[in-house]
Amino acid sequence: MLKCTPAIPLSNGKNPDLPAGVARRPGMLLASAIALQHYISAAQGYLELGMTDEALAELGRVPEEDRAHEDVEQLRVYILMRARRWDEALEFCETLRGKHPEFGLGYIHGAFCLHELGRTAEAMALLQEGPAALLREPVYFYNLGCYHAVLGNPEEAQNYLQMSFNMDEKFREIARYDPDLEGVIGKLA
Repeated sequence: MLKCTPAIPLSNGKNPDLPAGVARRPGMLLASAIALQHYISAAQGYLELGMTDEALAELGRVPEEDRAHEDVEQLRVYILMRARRWDEALEFCETLRGKHPEFGLGYIHGAFCLHELGRTAEAMALLQEGPAALLREPVYFYNLGCYHAVLGNPEEAQNYLQMSFNMDEKFREIARYDPDLEGVIGKLA
């Protein structure tokens, strides 16, 4: 069942063939970079098939020195969220926020994990602590709308949802099926 937070793709740097930063690491052999890309691709494939245990197993094969790679950490968060392992995903989001506070993923997905754990007020606070770059993301406003709806603030929810719709019309369709928005969706223009 679809709820808030649509997927955000991995930020795969400038080289589409290798994860961001892989080819630039001093002393890293090309074979190692290719192996890392293989594990990431395999994990993504399993994730697309809904095979979360297998996807995590592929990430478990990543050499220890590469497990902290941004793309590996992001993918781990996506997998854990798909598996509905909210506490674990939240921990990895905290790690991402600590390492990359300028990126919104740790805030967007961390807030969603808190929301799924029934901690929606904390989710809203975390999301609003995020970097200014989030203000360019329709999912930021969409999730704030969801959180306000759940917390019983329908006017605020409508305002934030309308902002997300203005930025990307696809969120209007997503909202139609979001159970968090049952009380406000009919009131939106």
